[in-house]
Amino acid sequence: MILQRDNLPNIDQISEEMSHVLGDYDTTELRQFFVYYQQCQAGAKEFGTKLENLDSEFEMLDNHNPIHHMETRMKSPRSLIRKLAKKGHDFSFDAIKNNIFDIAGIRVITNYLDDINTVENALTKQSDVTLLKRKDYISHPKPSGYRSLHLVVSVPVFRANGPVATPVEIQLRTVGMDMWASLEHKLRYKTDVKKAKVEQFSDQLKNYSSELNQIETNMQHIFNHLQEK
Repeated sequence: MILQRDNLPNIDQISEEMSHVLGDYDTTELRQFFVYYQQCQAGAKEFGTKLENLDSEFEMLDNHNPIHHMETRMKSPRSLIRKLAKKGHDFSFDAIKNNIFDIAGIRVITNYLDDINTVENALTKQSDVTLLKRKDYISHPKPSGYRSLHLVVSVPVFRANGPVATPVEIQLRTVGMDMWASLEHKLRYKTDVKKAKVEQFSDQLKNYSSELNQIETNMQHIFNHLQEK
């Protein structure tokens, strides 16, 4: 299992990006944002460690790694401000803290379908983890065919003044779902693709999403039989 980390921005990079997007801004608000941004980064590290430990435990007990790999990311200030605006809020520290819960995120790619529930259950039953939100796009795919399980969970991050509950978004999906989502994202956001092709391939991808899900269900059955003793 491999944990891939994005290159996380430092304070100078964040400040420069903020100045491009906001122009003049309140330095007190900005300092509060810097502290919270780093806190969210620390929260992602806490969950990364928890997930690595769980994967190692399952390997030892069941001779199976449920997690294929993980990817961490921090939402850029530009993306964060766009999301605030979409929700109808101007930039402020309170608006960020009360409305944006995915500043830090971890994408967990599993080997099989059942591994998603295995990882979710093992993680959310830990005493210091609180489940804040859950969206099941596997049982109820998006109209595009997108499938994934989205969790917003919080964990205490220990600061100089004591522990602070910190939210992190965790997306759980299989290797097949991740491959599909990557291709669909490329189709949606690659600017030089003609509209007719986007519509054509969107319909195909929606069908392939169902086919992939059936294939992964069949592969899960085979794996389950192989695990029987």
